[in-house]
Amino acid sequence: MTSHDVVAIARRVLGTRKVGHAGTLDPMATGVLILGFNNGTRLLGYITSGDKSYQATMVLGAATITDDREGEILSQKDASGITDDEIEIELAKMRGAIMQRPSSVSAVKVDGERAYARVRAGESVEIAAREITISQLDIQVIRRFDTSIEVDIEVTCSAGTFIRAIARDCGQALGVGGHLSSLRRTRIANYGLDCAITLEQLKIGDFSPLPLGDVARGVFSTRELHLDERAELSFGRPLTCNPSDEIYAGMSGDNELIALLANKDGFAKPIAVFAAAQQGRISL
Repeated sequence: MTSHDVVAIARRVLGTRKVGHAGTLDPMATGVLILGFNNGTRLLGYITSGDKSYQATMVLGAATITDDREGEILSQKDASGITDDEIEIELAKMRGAIMQRPSSVSAVKVDGERAYARVRAGESVEIAAREITISQLDIQVIRRFDTSIEVDIEVTCSAGTFIRAIARDCGQALGVGGHLSSLRRTRIANYGLDCAITLEQLKIGDFSPLPLGDVARGVFSTRELHLDERAELSFGRPLTCNPSDEIYAGMSGDNELIALLANKDGFAKPIAVFAAAQQGRISL
């Protein structure tokens, strides 16, 4: 099942075409997928840019074309001689701000076309490395088999990080190849498995969407707006500058998201106004 398949289910249940998701999950992956609908879709891009947490299993001893278990095996080598310390040393090199090359079979665009489409068409694709940040990369369990090793890891990282690439690069550095055999996203920004619903609950409509105001307070710093300030925004006029230089949420006293604001040219200017539109919701 793809992330788009989940969106299709939500569209049927919610009775609207205006449904999107924050952060694509690979078809083999499980875990948290945030859905936004109606006005809530306008916040998805901001949530996607937040950090994420994962639980994953790497397999050392084989490299695949997709860097995960679903791809064709490119090479296999005996990994039984690799020590626990050697695995830890290579993973430690990936902690912090690093340059990472995305997986070739990914949704990253190369000359206007998705990389995976080029690979499926028979092209050899090499995507340029880009800076990402891995703030946590911990080994949970190491399991040894005849010629391969499985390593359970826990990862917290910035947007744009490929967990598959961690397995690929670790295996490559150790000279035996590596790929991902399982992946579960446990958190996006402030939203984890503890507040998620199951796919079955989504299918039967057994859930309560998160109010847009609550989501805004969880993602942005906030500014409480007076009635006169709300009136100014309704006419498209800027407000006095806010102390924060980041995007922040302008809120009403009854927890309604009025607008997203940003400082520019000495004023707080709206970059998205919500009050005039129908109140939206965002859901896990």
